[in-house]
Amino acid sequence: MEDFLKYSDEELLSRFGKKEPEVMDYLLGKYKPLVRKKANALYLIGGDTDDLIQEGMIGLFKAVESFDQEKESSFYHFAELCITRQMYSAVEASRRKKHAPLNSYISLYDEEGENGVRLADVLSEEGEKNPERMFIDRETFLQDLEKLSENLSTMERKVLDGILEGLNYKQIAAKLGKSPKSIDNALQRIKRKV
Repeated sequence: MEDFLKYSDEELLSRFGKKEPEVMDYLLGKYKPLVRKKANALYLIGGDTDDLIQEGMIGLFKAVESFDQEKESSFYHFAELCITRQMYSAVEASRRKKHAPLNSYISLYDEEGENGVRLADVLSEEGEKNPERMFIDRETFLQDLEKLSENLSTMERKVLDGILEGLNYKQIAAKLGKSPKSIDNALQRIKRKV
């Protein structure tokens, strides 16, 4: 392949075509310092300079692919415009927090919680309960519920039964013929007794 330095960018694109991998590699390498310079001037929420450089390189790639000689514009200015637009689009997207769930994920394996246990270990322990453990847990729950029930009034027991059935305040109130406020008060007394 010929020496690219003796050609202008426009001549390279017209002489060798946009589909030549050597021309693409040469132009991407030539304009990478421009991309770095622009990336250092911007801030990407939830990202770093390398992410902006990558966005800028995408803009540069698009410039090489879509440059039109007939528009009477230099490739440098066209590439600079495409790079800047691509980076600003990335910055605007980060401000909209479009990718916030991806940028604020919690690793199941790497990070340890407050007590030094990985989240993956906790989840696997909960999933590995054997039937004996489940039976014991159920029996313990029923015993605790029985002890609690002994200390509750008739109204409080009815409210607790409604909660255990999965009813909300209004449904329990309608079922018992009481106001939602009286159901809330009964529930607060139950919580104190627990």
